[in-house]
Amino acid sequence: METTDARRPAARLLTAWGATRLVLLLFVLKVLVFPGPDVTGDVSVIYRDWYDVLRTGTFPLDDTTWQYPPAAAFAILSPALLPFLEYATAFFVLACAADLAVLALLWRAGRGSGRSPRGAWVWVAGVPLLGPTVYARYDVMVAAVAVAALLAAGRHPRVAGALAALGALLKVWPALVLLGMRGRAPWAAAALSGAGLAALFAATMPGAFAFLTFQRERGTEVESLGSLVFHVARHFGWNGEVLLNYGSVEFLGPYVGAVSTVALVLTALAFGWLLLWRLAASRFAAHTAADAAFAAVLMFTVTSRVISPQYMVWLIGLAAVCRCFRASRMRVPVALVLAASLVTVLEFPVYFAEVVASDPLGVALLFVRNGLLVAAALLAARALWRDTVPRGTPALSPPPRTAHADEAPAPS
Repeated sequence: METTDARRPAARLLTAWGATRLVLLLFVLKVLVFPGPDVTGDVSVIYRDWYDVLRTGTFPLDDTTWQYPPAAAFAILSPALLPFLEYATAFFVLACAADLAVLALLWRAGRGSGRSPRGAWVWVAGVPLLGPTVYARYDVMVAAVAVAALLAAGRHPRVAGALAALGALLKVWPALVLLGMRGRAPWAAAALSGAGLAALFAATMPGAFAFLTFQRERGTEVESLGSLVFHVARHFGWNGEVLLNYGSVEFLGPYVGAVSTVALVLTALAFGWLLLWRLAASRFAAHTAADAAFAAVLMFTVTSRVISPQYMVWLIGLAAVCRCFRASRMRVPVALVLAASLVTVLEFPVYFAEVVASDPLGVALLFVRNGLLVAAALLAARALWRDTVPRGTPALSPPPRTAHADEAPAPS
């Protein structure tokens, strides 16, 4: 009887995951039609073209839309693992498999003392809120690596560091999961693994780091926080334009450069605050690495010149890891991210035409979504500081040596 009772939560979780993911697959396979523009073109056209180039042993040297670190080639080439399927179909199946892998990691992490199955439920519920875009980008694969890195941090710090390095070479942001990890082991493993893999790409595939020069003339993407300035300004005679630029829909014109510069300054300030936090923090517990990663990615997301819908996949994955720990202080920010995810699917793809046109509905959706993310970032930063920095501790004094993350008691 006890065994049967123990299996019921897992069965409910897997049933919910299976039902929601079946619907997502039906959308990306076009058995069902999702409102708004087709989101699968990136896979069937852009990714497919990159696949053909990468198979020749070089990166897309002349394609400015290739803006990804070299390990992104693994994701783009991954459909070759299923040669019996057409490229796009194989990609969607592998994205679903990565989704399932994250669920398995979260379910396992949520068992035991001080742990909670709520993390797995955040993932199950959060991903479908974003609609079919989740399976039509490779971000779910990157999220899987980042989640694995965070969950390995307690017992296998070197593995965690190596996974963080792999994630960073897939899409940069997973490097932030290192922020709250204690000790030299994960950082050393990340440095060695990242340098080795980067050197291998540089030596074997021409153009491995060409992406670094492909974003010099970027504007401000129409879904970003800074874009709200121009959405409002268009109603007062601003004479800029909206164009497809570097693979995203961006504002170009007067004052765009200034707003983009402000975004970069805000990103630098966010980095400075995180550095200050790291120097001042002295109370590290098992959940600290997850909380710190979640807060950091939130801060860099809201200050970015681009907030694409797939960025929400990163936040949902990190939010889910936080909720695996009962002592996590990120309950409210996680709830805000889930609410922002629901609004995100409305602004893209459902009402994206209204967003591009700066119609009142589109602008209202952006104000709500970006407002929720800003609130989540501020609350997450506040909670992280209060949880880890003792009152009265000089901000720039070096943190004392503490126990291993898994050995440190959770604060009461």
